[in-house]
Parts: sequence; structure tokens; C-alpha cells
Amino acid sequence: QVQLVESGGGLVQAGGSLRLSCTASGSGFSFSAMGWYRQAPGKQREFVARINRGGNTNYADSVKGRFAISRVNAKKTVYLQMNSLKPEDTAIYYCNSYIWNNDYWGQGTQVTVSS
Repeated sequence: QVQLVESGGGLVQAGGSLRLSCTASGSGFSFSAMGWYRQAPGKQREFVARINRGGNTNYADSVKGRFAISRVNAKKTVYLQMNSLKPEDTAIYYCNSYIWNNDYWGQGTQVTVSS
């Protein structure tokens, strides 16, 4: 079993920055693909960023050039650095782990960007 705990959300003004963290428990972190998703009120959950076991990354078009995903396997932690935040980035952000053909999700952390 994998458990994921996110932290780092909060309230920030437009143009500001936040860094989200997601720490995993259980084994196999270094073999997993890790990702961030978000869900805004009244909308479906959407993909934000992903990093595979080899460190390759990909991003949603809406966050390219502003967000950066990274991982530290020794800490079993994945990060999402969010810069130049916009009000439309307001959402609950969820950490995702994909390993052994299973998806695991964290409980989410709220990010609110004021205009």
C-alpha cells in the first residue's frame, strides 16, 4: 500500500509562488511515476504535471513555463513549484502515484490565488 500526504497549499496573491510537497509511505517510490492533478469547484479533476522514474517530465499546456515538478527519491517526496500564479490556478491539488498498475491519491491541498 502507498499513502500520500500533500502539504504546502495556501492563499497567495496573483503573481506569487507556492511549493507543494507530497511525501509517500510504503515501498517502491523510486519505481513509481508521480503526478499532480487539480480540481477546481464545479470542474473535473485535470492533469497538471508528471515525472516518471527516470526524471522525465510533462506538463499541462496551462502551466508550462510556470510550474516545475521534481522528486527526491531518498525522501520519497515529489514537489510542485508553482510560479506566476493566476486566479485560474485556484483548486484542490492532488498528488498521484502510479506503481504496479495501481493509482494512489493523496487527500489534496487547497491552493487559492487572489486577484
